[in-house]
Amino acid sequence: MQNPYIDNNTQNNNSVFSKLEQNINDLPFVPENFNAARFISGVIIGAGIAYLLTNEKAQKAVLKSIAKAGDLLECGFEELKERFEDAKAEINAQK
Repeated sequence: MQNPYIDNNTQNNNSVFSKLEQNINDLPFVPENFNAARFISGVIIGAGIAYLLTNEKAQKAVLKSIAKAGDLLECGFEELKERFEDAKAEINAQK
């Protein structure tokens, strides 16, 4: 059974990564299992992490967003507690 979402026809695959991978695999010092797409995504993720670790403004922005998300969660928990107490009071009032 063949997966319809996987394109096994590599001759018609003209993506940038496939061309890059073909050119890179021709080099003598590159291992056979080298995956250009994963390598480039790793470089991009690593560059983003390095940017966050070295840039103070980016660190402040990330920490502010985390603090805002924490405040939102805290408000949500308080709202849930209030609704629970309301339901509990309603049940006690019916007795």
